[in-house]
Amino acid sequence: MLKLYLVRHGETDWNKERKIQGQVDIPLNEFGRNLAKKTNAGLRNISFDICFSSPLKRAVETAELILAGRDREVPIIKDERIMEMAFGEWEGRCCSRKNWQVPERFQAFFDDTEHYSPAEGGEDFAAVKSRVGSFLSWLSADKMYEDKNVLVTTHGAALAGMLNYIKNKPLSEYWGQGVHKNCAVTEVEVCGGIYRILSENQVYYDDIVEPW
Repeated sequence: MLKLYLVRHGETDWNKERKIQGQVDIPLNEFGRNLAKKTNAGLRNISFDICFSSPLKRAVETAELILAGRDREVPIIKDERIMEMAFGEWEGRCCSRKNWQVPERFQAFFDDTEHYSPAEGGEDFAAVKSRVGSFLSWLSADKMYEDKNVLVTTHGAALAGMLNYIKNKPLSEYWGQGVHKNCAVTEVEVCGGIYRILSENQVYYDDIVEPW
């Protein structure tokens, strides 16, 4: 049976500043690295066979830190299908109400996902769900991975899209339980193309991470 461990990357400075990261390649900050190291300890008894990571460095470094110190090296494969949502010209702008730097229509990103209208060069939620769904469909159908433990390191909106796909929910319910915490783990079993969520948004640290 395929087991997936879906993980949002550790914290970055732009997370703290509430800047829209999207596909800008922002690294983890030291706090984010510590969260990943604690997640490493929490998952130490899981024998991972392979990891698929977004190619963005915050996701790759999260994978490297989670997999560090194991008896055997776990390959990390970068896959663009699980990159973060693209926000086009809005990337780098703050979306905190204390320092709002985007058009008012961006509010739909939080509370009207079905009708969210992206910036030039950005993606809507249907596009993100389609590409992360294609990744999950491919992975669950490939016989090479049917009995493997697979780590997947990705991003807030991309991970929400995966869960929206897995749960077969409409775009209006895209956020589900909300944006997962940094380094939170969601465990999913896949058998015969059927997904079963065993745990969702579980953290292995007691640090305070401000919610979105």
